[in-house]
Amino acid sequence: MEDIKTQRSTTTTIRSHAFRFIVLVGIVSLFADMTYEGARGIIGPYLAVLGASGAVVGFVAGFGELLGYAFRLVSGYISDRTRQYWLITILGYVINLGAVPLLALTGNWQLAAVLVIAERMGKALRVPARDAMLSHAASQIGTGKGFGIHEALDQIGAVVGPLIVAATLFFTSGSYRTGFAVLAIPAILSIATLIAARVMYPSPHKLEIRQIELETQGLRGVFWVYMLAIGLIAAGYADFPLIAYHFQKANLFSQDAIPILYTVAMGTDALAALFLGTLFDRMGMLSLAIGTVLSALFAPLSFLGNAYLSIIGVIMWGIGMGAQESIMRAAVSRIVPADRRGAAFGVFNTGYGLFWFGGSLLMGVLYDISIPLLVLFSVLVQVASVVIILSLRGRLRLA
Repeated sequence: MEDIKTQRSTTTTIRSHAFRFIVLVGIVSLFADMTYEGARGIIGPYLAVLGASGAVVGFVAGFGELLGYAFRLVSGYISDRTRQYWLITILGYVINLGAVPLLALTGNWQLAAVLVIAERMGKALRVPARDAMLSHAASQIGTGKGFGIHEALDQIGAVVGPLIVAATLFFTSGSYRTGFAVLAIPAILSIATLIAARVMYPSPHKLEIRQIELETQGLRGVFWVYMLAIGLIAAGYADFPLIAYHFQKANLFSQDAIPILYTVAMGTDALAALFLGTLFDRMGMLSLAIGTVLSALFAPLSFLGNAYLSIIGVIMWGIGMGAQESIMRAAVSRIVPADRRGAAFGVFNTGYGLFWFGGSLLMGVLYDISIPLLVLFSVLVQVASVVIILSLRGRLRLA
């Protein structure tokens, strides 16, 4: 009896530490998102002020995102091979967040462009290693719930950051340099919290005392089938700038109202991540199918509906983002053994990014040809992903 009590006490203690670790990493992401999401809205105009053309701005943004996602494949592999998850994560955050306030010191668009791309590369370096560490702690409280809590805190930063920059521009008569400089504060807070987490939890893998049993036969195939489903979801998911472009072109909303709609989407993202993440721990892959069905409605509502239906479409888009940032990552940690998760998260993020890039490019072309055709493509590929997701339920015990 005494041994049972001791075992229960140990389990409770580990779960408590796991929860604290997830919250700490979530706070790191909160301040990090305040930094680079705050900067994202003014990078384009700032490059223009420095003399960059529209083509240059588009290339820098697109190339930065593409390179950022592609490099995650490499960083994930390196993190698993070296086992230096903390070192890679910290280095990535320093590059990712350090590049933003340094933009305040640039005197030409060429140097600013290098910093913009460096910021994306820093994020690419840290994401697979960080998610691998996060997966160990999440296994103790529920992988869906763990990644959901992290995403909710992350999105709080994504909402607050642009508001801070907007307020800074308002009180400084539109000084972009001051806007970037102010973002040094959340960047420093993020790094400081990250170092505190490193000191408190130097070995996050010890939080996962029980390895999740999986069907070892055909595991490799299951992961790639899962990646196909994720790729289809990403391909059918329009970037918000395209949605915003439609809103403005169709005169559905004023220019000032569109950023508010994006804030609504990010708030929905945070709430959906918590709810769907918890649902994943109870229902497995079925919760991802439910989230995908709901998010598939964003295209017809946003691109074919009136203003009121478009608002509902934005909410559905936010639900989809919440599912993608919580359930999708949680499922990877369930499918893949602990010692290969860095590489797996690298493959996941790279594949997701490439499919999203290709899908967004195609939908941009379809928008100019036929909006109903764009909607049809978006809905069909996401419905196809639901079929694949449901087929996985019988092949994984987590379902």
